[in-house]
This record gives sequence, C-alpha cells and structure tokens, in this order.
Amino acid sequence: MEFFRNTHFDFVKFRYIAITCSLILICSGLISMAIKGGLRMGVDFKGGILMQVSFNKAPSIEEVRSALKTINLQESIIQEVSGRNDLIIRVEKDKTAGESGYEGIKQQVTKALEDKYGKDSFRFERLEYVGPVVGKDMVEKSVLATIFSFLGIIIYLSFRFEFKYGVAAIIALVHDVLTTLALFSFLNKEFTPTILAAILTLVGYSVNDTIVVYDRIRENVHLHSKEGLPDLVNNSVNETLSRTVITSLTTFFSVTVLFFFGGPVIHDFAFAMMFGIVTGTYSSIYIAAPILIDWDRFLLKKKVS
Repeated sequence: MEFFRNTHFDFVKFRYIAITCSLILICSGLISMAIKGGLRMGVDFKGGILMQVSFNKAPSIEEVRSALKTINLQESIIQEVSGRNDLIIRVEKDKTAGESGYEGIKQQVTKALEDKYGKDSFRFERLEYVGPVVGKDMVEKSVLATIFSFLGIIIYLSFRFEFKYGVAAIIALVHDVLTTLALFSFLNKEFTPTILAAILTLVGYSVNDTIVVYDRIRENVHLHSKEGLPDLVNNSVNETLSRTVITSLTTFFSVTVLFFFGGPVIHDFAFAMMFGIVTGTYSSIYIAAPILIDWDRFLLKKKVS
C-alpha cells in the first residue's frame, strides 16, 4: 500500500527554514532548562519517597495539600491517577533523612490525612524509597547508555555507508533528544526512568527511519551518478515517503492508544513517544538527509581553496 506515488516535493529547498525552526526550539529549551536549573527530575533520580494513596471517595488535591501543610510537606508533588480515587505523592530527598526517615514520613502523612479525612478513609497502595546514591547511579548510567548508543550508531553507519552518514545521523538523533527534552522543560513535566526509556526507544526508531532513506540515497547515487546530490536526496526522500508515513502513522496511532487508555504508569512514556515519532520523522527528512549536501559542499570548497 502506498499513500504517495511519484511525488516531487522539494524538501531540500526548505531545509534551512526547517533547521532554523529546530535551532529556535532547541535553544529555547536549553534556556528554559537553564532558568529552571535543569529538568524537573523524578524521585528515582533525585532520591526520596513515592506514595500512592487510595481514598474511599475522590479526594481534592488542594485539600490533601492543605493537610500536608501541617507537616511542612505542602511542596510535595501531588498527582491524580486517572479513573481512580488515588493520588500519587512524591516527597523529595531533602524532606527526608535517608532510609531512617522512610517510616517517619509515612507516619506523618498517615496522621495528617487521618486528621483531615478520618481513619480507614484511605490506604497506601504503593510506597517506594530511592536513596540519593541510587539516584546518582541512575543518572550516570543513563548518560553512559545514551553516549554508548550514539557511538554504536555512528560506528555501524560508518561501516555500512560512509563516515559522513554516521555523523549526519547522530546530529539528527541529538536533534530528536534535545527537542523532546525541550518539550518536557516547557511543560515542566517530571523526567523519570520511563521517559529515559522512551528517549532511548526514539533513538532506535529514528535511526531506523534514517537508514531507510540512506539506503535509497546510496542506490540512487550508483544508478543516477550524473545527477547532483540535492536532486538525489530529494528523489530518495520522495521515493521512501510513503513507507515513512505509513510506519510513522502506525506507530503514532499505537502510542496514542496507550496515551489515552494505558493508565498513568505508561502515560508519560506514550506522550514522549508521540512527540518523538513526529520529530524523528521530521529529522529524517529535513536534518539527516540534507546535511549530506552541505557536507559535500563544504569538502568541495575546502578542496578548491
């Protein structure tokens, strides 16, 4: 099945406009993160206590926050659980005193909620403690995982194609990661291991789409060697456009279903994937492929000079 046949869209013509828009988004995201002191890291990274409390009747977040104010935990992150009378309360590590403060915080929260709602009006569904050492270890391993994945990709693409293909693909992947992080900074959404998993998934998804385009460019270079590289890139992107759109839409619809019906645990993962699929498809067309043109032009100017 093909959505597009014999298309002749001039993607290369608008590559600088696309790159400019991307740079604006990325720079805005970096500024946002700088102003906020970084992303809003989850309890898993910063360390602290996560509590999921189930109430007999639907609670009000403001009432719960008011109750927590009596024990100086009003700044805790409180989130509703869709479709349930549950609240997730996250207490950061600076509000606790390590492992010894785990039960103490639970008892304080229990007393505060009992004073507000009465005894047996709620129960704890989940309690998790993450120490700052664990959080630091997760951050370090996350960064290393991302770096190693990039190195593996550039080595693979350098062997399969040429070094310039690997570099161009990495630039596109960095674009996808930074734009996704920018979105989370703008929305002030919490960055958790689930989001990290989504970003690493997007890296694999995006590079796969990019490789399909690169394969077609390499074929056309051998078949139509007399054509200029801009025309070859345009033709290659147009020839793979139908496959790209079908793959992207299929995946996008799948994660959209997860976003609306997958529950709170998978909600942020699906949200990151939805945005990442869009930006990953966009980068394969407007970033990864057109960079090859400017790379060749730069080398040509260097030889001439």
